[in-house]
Amino acid sequence: MTLAKRLHAVDRGAFAAHLVALSGEDRRLRFGRALSDAALRDYVARIDFERDAVFGFAADELSLGGAAHLAIVDGVAELGVSVLAAYRRRGVASALFQRASDFARSRFVATLFLRCLAENAAMLRIARKSGMKIVTAGGEADAHLHLPPPGVIGAGTEACR
Repeated sequence: MTLAKRLHAVDRGAFAAHLVALSGEDRRLRFGRALSDAALRDYVARIDFERDAVFGFAADELSLGGAAHLAIVDGVAELGVSVLAAYRRRGVASALFQRASDFARSRFVATLFLRCLAENAAMLRIARKSGMKIVTAGGEADAHLHLPPPGVIGAGTEACR
């Protein structure tokens, strides 16, 4: 089983290093355009780790093989996932997606949202598998999933992670 651990502000450097390690094509698929190293570091610097949630899959003690950023605003959580090439096809992205979805649900977020390029087959496969409604237009895909409120056990389990 692949474990996705919640990261905190002290892990900001590891998250930035993970994003910088992505290839240009992977950056394009994750963000819709190939961002520079400086732009990625700036993106990470602006994350509010108290409001949002960032999850990581540890490649080793010092680096992340995969990561997910869940930006939460007004009852909607937008999810972005990235996995380094060496860790793909091992369930890392699915585990990150599930961990983020569980977290959002435990915070009573009503909608999980994902935007990616329409050619991002891996993310769209995960979105379909999770039951997200997907609309594709203009080369982009928007996916939405209504999250039911957590049960007492579900909310308590997430709070313990």
